[in-house]
Amino acid sequence: MSRALQPDEELVELDAEAVRTWCARAFDALGREREEIDAINVYPVADGDTGTNLYLTAEAAHRAVEAVFAASGPDTAETVRAMAHGALLGARGNSGTILSQLLRGMATVLADGCDGDHLARALAEAARAARQAVAHPVEGTILTVASAAAGACAAGGPLVRVARDAYEGAATALTATSGQLDVLERAGVVDAGGRGLVAVLGALLETVTGRAPDRAAPAPLPPAAPREKCAGEGGPAYEVIYLLEADDAAVDLLRSRLDALGESLVVVGGDGLWNVHVHVDDAGAAVEAGVEAGRPHRIRITHFASDATPAPGRGTARGAGSGTDGTHTHRYGTDDGYAHACGPESDGYVHACGTGDDAARAARGERAPRAVVAVVPGEGLAGLCAEAGATTVRTRPGEPPAEDELVEAVRRAHAREVVLLPNDTDLRETAAAAAERVRAEGVRVALIPTRAAVQGIAALAVHEPDRRFDEDVVAMTAAAGATRYAELAVAEHRSFTSAGVCQAGDVLGLIEGDVAVIGKDLTETARTVLDRMLSAGGELVTLVVADDTPPGLAADLEQHVRRGYLAVDTTTYHAGAEAPPLLIGVE
Repeated sequence: MSRALQPDEELVELDAEAVRTWCARAFDALGREREEIDAINVYPVADGDTGTNLYLTAEAAHRAVEAVFAASGPDTAETVRAMAHGALLGARGNSGTILSQLLRGMATVLADGCDGDHLARALAEAARAARQAVAHPVEGTILTVASAAAGACAAGGPLVRVARDAYEGAATALTATSGQLDVLERAGVVDAGGRGLVAVLGALLETVTGRAPDRAAPAPLPPAAPREKCAGEGGPAYEVIYLLEADDAAVDLLRSRLDALGESLVVVGGDGLWNVHVHVDDAGAAVEAGVEAGRPHRIRITHFASDATPAPGRGTARGAGSGTDGTHTHRYGTDDGYAHACGPESDGYVHACGTGDDAARAARGERAPRAVVAVVPGEGLAGLCAEAGATTVRTRPGEPPAEDELVEAVRRAHAREVVLLPNDTDLRETAAAAAERVRAEGVRVALIPTRAAVQGIAALAVHEPDRRFDEDVVAMTAAAGATRYAELAVAEHRSFTSAGVCQAGDVLGLIEGDVAVIGKDLTETARTVLDRMLSAGGELVTLVVADDTPPGLAADLEQHVRRGYLAVDTTTYHAGAEAPPLLIGVE
């Protein structure tokens, strides 16, 4: 992934591979320092999640860069833009949102050149853009550290000198932040967001020199500040974040409206796509303001619980529905109002739904509390769902499972409560009959009428065995119902379809079970199907690719989505053999 520098070798300019390495190292550095940064987070709200938010923002940037490298051989401009765009889409919290704007500011300059002088100008533009994005800039924060980094290297020069000057300027400014904000001084800490930025600039210096900068030993974690001294006491109750598609004029009006509603307002982005962050008491009004300005996506509302205090050494765990810091996060889809994520972040992956006690329970002959049984095509999807804790039933082309097979699978799950995912319209009656038979044996079975494997994946992604059965079934049903699906197949003979006459060998694009596109090329037909599905909106595209599809199909489609649909993420799974060439889901 990264190019290692030879001894005494230093970069003269940042090429695409160097930007990729910087992005990966920044992600790694924030991962190492996440808990320590979380522990010193006392401003603007003492909720102990700044390190986690910066880490998740960097992870989104890292994924975006790796995606462009998987799709093609990008140049430097494409790579820095991907890094900034990924951070924009995945920005978390106040500091993560500001970090995304810093990267965006840098990208506008680095796209034109990546030597030392361009880097100096890029850091200056980053600091300017970040300050402009914050409604009321405060000194002693990440903004101060960014400005200091830009000022320290303003004279330009060779790349290594600029990177070193920027890092050292940022580190010096970080030390001074504890005396610039009363809340930091009382807690005996430096600014958490500023420390994260120093880690990012340290990763840049390591990339251009091949040597990690000297880092001071971590200071002892401070004791939690008394509640009466914590920032955020008596402040707004909610953090609201969303992506927004809107023009510049609408965003200017939105800034004014949100500024009147709350505080810690940060609006970053541009070119029609924005990330909005604000702390308010009326979360509904903040969302409504976004709806009036344009089209909001991925709305995230976090309640700052009254008992939230910094938790030294304890960062927010990925996937936790309720953070260790006392906050509670809720996600809302803009179209159907249902939650689509397992926890604070929706990363597009299926999460485990079993527990470590399952094997021991089975060995004792005890039933598990709850299980999921899923019918899937291809060994790849079967393995994926099995890893997520589901009992799977393989289906092969022209060989759907019989009722007895489904009954046996439910019995094999050995649970008191079972959620059954048929993942095929034609299997609904068979699955219903199997469910009735097992219910007669005392097992509580819920049949969710999933019509495609991608709907089953969406349902499994929100499965939470610890909540009430009815609530779990409702959430899984909502996630499946919010996923539109399509399939690509090859016609075996001449036939009349809803899209016209097809010939043997034609590629058929079926949307929601009906032939919508007839083409000659699998990739081109898939692009057309994607465009039709996304014309109705969408936030996440899921691609399930079989083994016998053309090489590069998934990468081509991911690039197609990335270029044409700014706010849409793509996740790819491999179905293996004996599966349809391509399954598509749009949430």
